[in-house]
Amino acid sequence: MNLSESFWNNRYLNHDTGWDLGQVSPPLKGYFDQLTDKDLKILIPGGGNSYEAEYLFTIGFKNTSVVDLSTIALDNIKERVPEYPLSQLIHGDFFDLKGRFDLIIEQTFFCAIDPQLRPLYAQKSHELLETNGKLVGLLFDAPLNSDRPPFGGTRAEYLDYFKPLYNIGVFETCYNSIESRFGNELFIKMTKV
Repeated sequence: MNLSESFWNNRYLNHDTGWDLGQVSPPLKGYFDQLTDKDLKILIPGGGNSYEAEYLFTIGFKNTSVVDLSTIALDNIKERVPEYPLSQLIHGDFFDLKGRFDLIIEQTFFCAIDPQLRPLYAQKSHELLETNGKLVGLLFDAPLNSDRPPFGGTRAEYLDYFKPLYNIGVFETCYNSIESRFGNELFIKMTKV
């Protein structure tokens, strides 16, 4: 499966972005609103249009980075938030990323990559997190597509990838999903072991 930069740029060009809510996801907004340490170094992998990054930036989390293969998605963020630091809009592959972060926000990326890369995602997120760093976000808990993103899955499957590397704090059906995703999202909050 060739989920390349051109694949993702074409999805944006053709407005084939059904995963894009056009706003910060309510469960993530709720999580962000209770964070108090504005100095957290945050990463949003495969962030796309990243309304989450925009929201975090506007409420004072100035050290929030987005990594994405799509230049179009990153340009969309620049257009909406011209003051966003360009050094924190990283054009590249999450799996090639270096550095350390206090918090990684998962919002549709895990279910957009080839499912065979899921164990590697768990390992790479673990590698990028500081000691006691957290992986927080949303995963689709539904079958979805088998031939193109978004790819679905189940809580049990996902736990197999993360349990060896993380202390699982929350891994439950999300209670405050948007209506179209209600019952099909898991909210996850895990701490690096």
